[in-house]
Amino acid sequence: MDNKRALTAHLSMFFACAFWGLMAPLGKDAMTHGITGIDLVTFRVCGAAVLFWLTSFFVRREHVPGKDIAMFFFAALLGLVLNQCCYTIGLSITSPINASIVTTSMPIFAMILSALILKEPITGKKATGVLMGCSGALILILTSAAAVNSRVGDIRGDLLCLFAQFSFALYLSLFSPLIKRYSVFTINKWMFTFATFMVLPFSFGSVTAIDFAAVPVKTWIETGYVVFVATYLSYILTMIGQHTLRPTVVSIYNYVQPLVSVLVSVITGLGVFLPAHAVAVVLVFSGVWLVTKSRSRADGEKRQ
Repeated sequence: MDNKRALTAHLSMFFACAFWGLMAPLGKDAMTHGITGIDLVTFRVCGAAVLFWLTSFFVRREHVPGKDIAMFFFAALLGLVLNQCCYTIGLSITSPINASIVTTSMPIFAMILSALILKEPITGKKATGVLMGCSGALILILTSAAAVNSRVGDIRGDLLCLFAQFSFALYLSLFSPLIKRYSVFTINKWMFTFATFMVLPFSFGSVTAIDFAAVPVKTWIETGYVVFVATYLSYILTMIGQHTLRPTVVSIYNYVQPLVSVLVSVITGLGVFLPAHAVAVVLVFSGVWLVTKSRSRADGEKRQ
């Protein structure tokens, strides 16, 4: 790939994960002040579906065969419904610290699934990069746990968040070819539409029961951030990255999320920057670099 395209892809993934890093504390706050986890999931998928359909009227239209539309249904099930529902509901039960720790498992799932499904080689460099990134994220979160949140997590929420990571890793491995065939807007308008149809029957009663007038303005602002920035904008950026980068490289950027959460806490006075944080930053970005530089299956075939 050319350097400009690679840089765009890496920057897109970085900012998408940075926006997701802000979503955990904002979403958690929203879910403790007037709305539930399933409400937030509903606002995310329905709001994003509307936004992507509106955007699709202003970009080049693409013909999608019926077979691929059917594949978008299953992609939406893994990449949106199971991923977003499990993570958001899990976050509402457990602490943001526990949820952030669990997100570091996704690159491990992605590496294993890519090896099994896409026949990506698990090189020593790639394995070392994943372990370094995981170690950095764990050091980062555990070091700041006492300053950020002292509440104890819940195993039910932890397991839901863990399954969300597995679901998204499986989505990346199974549907990478489909993602690369279409534009960002074509992919997302179909995926979020299917996600809306899958979620709404189970959440309609909960959403209509909300006392909208009693929900604080701050909660609606936080919900708006989750829908527009952490979903609509972040999914556009993610798809740009997925068009160019390998699934394992995409997944390694998950480590940016806890990094951003801690940095925001330090800036707002909720945490203190310690030497351990500096070590964690070095480990995280060294891990990203190692996985990026590791050999893919295509690289191996070229060398044969």
